[in-house]
Amino acid sequence: MPSVTSGDVSIAYDDLGQGEPALLLLPGWCANRTVFQSLAPICGGRRRTLALDWRGHGESGAPAGDFGIDDLVADALNVIEASGAERIVPVALSHAGWVAIELHRRLGVRVEKLVLLDWIIMMQPPREFFEALDGMQSPLRWRETIERISSVWLGDVDNPALIHFVREEMGSYGPEMWARAAREISTAYADMGTPLQTLEALDPPLPVLHLYAQPEEPRYLAAQQSFAAKHSWFTVIRLKARSHFPMFEVPEAMAAAIEQFLS
Repeated sequence: MPSVTSGDVSIAYDDLGQGEPALLLLPGWCANRTVFQSLAPICGGRRRTLALDWRGHGESGAPAGDFGIDDLVADALNVIEASGAERIVPVALSHAGWVAIELHRRLGVRVEKLVLLDWIIMMQPPREFFEALDGMQSPLRWRETIERISSVWLGDVDNPALIHFVREEMGSYGPEMWARAAREISTAYADMGTPLQTLEALDPPLPVLHLYAQPEEPRYLAAQQSFAAKHSWFTVIRLKARSHFPMFEVPEAMAAAIEQFLS
């Protein structure tokens, strides 16, 4: 397993396959790169695929102090440079999408496309979203909030690997990490607006693919399809999956969609 120093910590990552542009798989907050355990090998059989653990997550080192999105961007940049990859396509799960967008801002044409995975809130967040973020930061309500959110993420999917990942791996993170995640997500929406607004503001725009399973409401898909009709660089695909982590359910379909997007 290769690793690279990012600031004062060691960042662990996997390096599979050959060929550029290379994929850079980015987990969400409180998630290890094991979330890509089914997807990464398939993608790696088709092109070079990197997958990292953020600082304080998985097999990467834990910093002595606090950290935020800017530090995650630095982690990703250090992995890219250590890998020697010249052309990168970030494949970002959920709110790691903010990191992916910033990588494009920093690296310009080296990041020629973006793939977003199950970014649940692409438009204006509902009140319940911010209430959940507040609950994640509450010393008294964080565990109850995470239990409720985890049940939504799992849906009714009976997949042992998925259940283990959500209940055991994500469940191993304590209140400090969940509060940090909620703080950084809240700040991103406050500072940058919605993901679609942020993507729309990129000049020039770049091709973006959103693969998702949740939420299942038809209006969420319809809103993105309406956006895509006005912005030819944006593509949305609703996967035949039911959890917030469709890479456990339909990794082959996701890998095929990513490869077609890159061709």
